[in-house]
Amino acid sequence: MSDAVPPSWQAVLHPVLTTPEARRLGGWLKAEEDAGKQVFPPRGQRLRALELTPLDSVKVVILGQDPYHGPGQAHGLSFSVPQGVRQPPSLVNIFKELQSDLGIAPPAHGNLEAWAQQGVLLLNNSLTVESGQAASHAGRGWDAITDAVVAAVAAREEPTVFILWGSHAQAKAARISELREGSRHLILRSPHPSPLSSHRGFFGSRPFSKANAFLEEHGRGAIDWRL
Repeated sequence: MSDAVPPSWQAVLHPVLTTPEARRLGGWLKAEEDAGKQVFPPRGQRLRALELTPLDSVKVVILGQDPYHGPGQAHGLSFSVPQGVRQPPSLVNIFKELQSDLGIAPPAHGNLEAWAQQGVLLLNNSLTVESGQAASHAGRGWDAITDAVVAAVAAREEPTVFILWGSHAQAKAARISELREGSRHLILRSPHPSPLSSHRGFFGSRPFSKANAFLEEHGRGAIDWRL
């Protein structure tokens, strides 16, 4: 992994990034790219979520599985795409639920950086993927790194909202001992916003209003979900 770790996350990630497993991940990624494989997001954007959302500003964590694997889609934030890129189906459904929940009309773009800058950590479990190959970098070493990120947020005293869409995100959070019912954090679980599962309970789950109510109750300030 060649991207520089943002300052606020360095102490958290230094122990895991100096392990043999992390070094193998970095070497493997370089070999994949040297072999001509296209890896998304491009270098310089793989830690974008950590860059835009410092550890001490995290209010909400939204966990994704891995980056979008189409050209030009992934830019380091879970579920987000850059300005001018067509919104993927899962993101379309997220915006539908946002409108149903808070009355916010779906935006013309899918760039979620404004959320990240307010303290919404848009984290994927794997931070890279091969072009056209979903989950192709799962099990290659990213898990330990992103587990450390989630654990660091969970260990903080500040009450935080964890929005877990789908079984994959829920399984990841279950491995973090601090994320237990009755803790100081709010854990919101629902099916994934994918068209395959969104009608099984994602629609109507109202994560945005629930998150804001919790944040305001604990004096942390609501998120402005408008884009």
